[in-house]
Amino acid sequence: MDLIQSSASRFLSLPFHIPPRNKDAAEFLIFRQRKCFSHSQSLSTVRTSPLIEATRRDGGSELETAVVVDKPRLGKYQVSEGHPAPFGATVRDGGVNFSVYSANAVSASLCLISLDDLAENRVTEEIPLDPLANKTGYIWHVFLKGEFRDVLYGYRFDGKFSRGEGHYFDSSKIVLDPYAKAVISRGEFGVLGPDDNCWPQMAGMIPAAQDKFDWQGDLPLRYSQKDLVIYEMHVRGFTRHESSRTEFPGTYLGIVEKLDHLKELGVNCIELMPCHEFNELEYFSYNSVLGDHRMNFWGYSTVNYFSPMTRYSSAGTRNCGRDAINEFKFLVREAHKRGIEVIMDVVFNHTAEGNEKGPILSFRGIDNSVYYMLAPKGEFYNYSGCGNTFNCNHPVVRQLILDCLRYWVIEMHVDGFRFDLASIMTRGSSLWDPVNVFGKPIEGDLLTTGSPLGSPPLIDMISNDPILREVKLIAEAWDAGGLYQVGTFPHWQIWSEWNGKFRDIVRQFIKGTDGFAGAFAECLCGSPNLYQEGGRKPWNSINFVCAHDGFTLADLVTYNNKNNLANGEDNNDGENHNNSWNCGQEGEFASILVKKLRKRQMRNFFVCLMVSQGIPMIYMGDEYGHTKGGNNNTYCHDNYINYFRWDKKEESSSDFYRFCCQMTKFRHECKSLGLNDFPTAERLQWHGHYPCVPDWSETSRFVAFTQIDSAKGEIYVAFNANHLPVTVTLPERPGYRWEPLVDTGKPAPYDFLYSDVPERDAAVKQYGHFLDANFYPMHSYSSIILILSPDEIA
Repeated sequence: MDLIQSSASRFLSLPFHIPPRNKDAAEFLIFRQRKCFSHSQSLSTVRTSPLIEATRRDGGSELETAVVVDKPRLGKYQVSEGHPAPFGATVRDGGVNFSVYSANAVSASLCLISLDDLAENRVTEEIPLDPLANKTGYIWHVFLKGEFRDVLYGYRFDGKFSRGEGHYFDSSKIVLDPYAKAVISRGEFGVLGPDDNCWPQMAGMIPAAQDKFDWQGDLPLRYSQKDLVIYEMHVRGFTRHESSRTEFPGTYLGIVEKLDHLKELGVNCIELMPCHEFNELEYFSYNSVLGDHRMNFWGYSTVNYFSPMTRYSSAGTRNCGRDAINEFKFLVREAHKRGIEVIMDVVFNHTAEGNEKGPILSFRGIDNSVYYMLAPKGEFYNYSGCGNTFNCNHPVVRQLILDCLRYWVIEMHVDGFRFDLASIMTRGSSLWDPVNVFGKPIEGDLLTTGSPLGSPPLIDMISNDPILREVKLIAEAWDAGGLYQVGTFPHWQIWSEWNGKFRDIVRQFIKGTDGFAGAFAECLCGSPNLYQEGGRKPWNSINFVCAHDGFTLADLVTYNNKNNLANGEDNNDGENHNNSWNCGQEGEFASILVKKLRKRQMRNFFVCLMVSQGIPMIYMGDEYGHTKGGNNNTYCHDNYINYFRWDKKEESSSDFYRFCCQMTKFRHECKSLGLNDFPTAERLQWHGHYPCVPDWSETSRFVAFTQIDSAKGEIYVAFNANHLPVTVTLPERPGYRWEPLVDTGKPAPYDFLYSDVPERDAAVKQYGHFLDANFYPMHSYSSIILILSPDEIA
């Protein structure tokens, strides 16, 4: 072994030093570091001597320490002080610059970890950072030149461990860089780590100059929002079932193999449920109900925001995550080739670190009091319902979020974002109190931590960013703390919202609940009661009947009550108020009449979705009638409950799936069903059982309208949500006659009378005598679309 001592020479070897916990900065040894030096110690073999002899030189400005060093494991790195910007690991000047923010840490070191050592939970090489040379303000940084092949990185921070003050520094933990572009731990989805560890050590990828991807000239599609048809989908669930017959089931590549299905359905935008790096083993436990294990299947528990989920790739951890990044890029590129935009569901409201009992993975160990919203005694605010709340409007945190969104747009070519529990992003940060903002208390001021802000800094920054304001921005405008902002979310006239009120009102009306006719009409118009004031447009409303959270479309008409026993929580989880109706019998086993009614209701919901102003969103599997057995909270199931059943889709290809394809095609063809502004009386006219006599009474269950359309001429749409049939009188149009197109009361394929329907003319003639007299008979619980055509006889 060699004995290395510090000297006044230009090149120094860094001493390894882990200071004791819970000490002030003044109590730690400070090592002066020269601007450039050679470093070759191995952290797994470098040990601080039990007796450290330190002598002050030049008035106590420099310290001398004896360090015992073994033979290095990784070869030599040329180390210099580095640059504070940009954050993360960045290739520059023939090496890699590392930069990370921590305001409250008193010491930090960069940890280099080989792939072999990662599996053994060892640090291969550690480089302590000198607060005098490797720190600018609150940013720690270092620059390295050397060989980084199959080498990962993390950080070790130390400082106070005081929950009451909100500090969780722990020098025994190697934490992830929040700006890491790929996270490496386990390589295969659902497989335990070494020693059956659900949380094995994670580390970040070190970028290389040769990291390239051939985009083949890919450019943003830039669809107008009014023209979108969104499809909410789960990356793994879409192709994991054996019936998908894909080469790489459950992966980004698997989706690529099935993009033609989405094209056929009429989808031009996919919304990917979370595919930032998360740990699917977070809830891992045996589920005695199904005989398998509970997983974090949905992924709403982010570990790192810049990294695509490596276990959604066929490559896994191969090439230190670079291949996983390229597979995600390949998905985006191929989707764009087929005219399909890609939106990401992002979870900036909380992280996987949970409350005070959660693990130290990244943000908590770097600077807990900065990244999380804390109460005065260090408790975690829980507006997310998941243990912690990301401190979104803290200056450092909102810069991280902005940098992250820009990265996914610029580097990964995504077309926009849906923000989970977005109302949290409008709450005041832990700094948001008069003393911090103004330097003194303000009498009568009520804006404390977590208070809703009228002009949230983060939303302001995103909305006015020259890059981000050009992509799709969609808010889930509520949170678990009771803040509900549908129609009032700060928007700068560019944000859209998941319209939860549309979902609730449409469910109530279609199932025949009194008192919703007027509200249903508002939904058909794009909810002007919510969005017109303030200059917003119909496309600010994302219309949906079903989403990942709640009943599927098939279950919505099959179950009155949730059936979540398979979750292992005694049916106590999930929403109790679903506004569903089983059509007369509970569960899948029902009479033929009940099953026919259920099919009509599913068609009614889909017709409503496609003829309403605003942006329609379809949930994965609803196009063929996927059932989850009445489970409305399937977050923990990596099995058939959440898997898209391609065999079932083929079975229904001549039935409901065909109907959905035809309805989306009809929406794209009509110029009046995706307006850029709310319809006025010049274009739209309301009707009841008789023309121009709408019924908005509390007992009304009938809504009809005609709408001028530049492509179709004029269309007549009616919904009868009554248990009784009705014969409606149609508006008179001299020289023209109404032709049937859609009637959900008819069996397939006559529910949609496009030209490909066999014996179509005969089917039309069956209603000829009604239409000649300007009448049309409607089945109970049915909807129709008629098209105005020239009357050849006239």
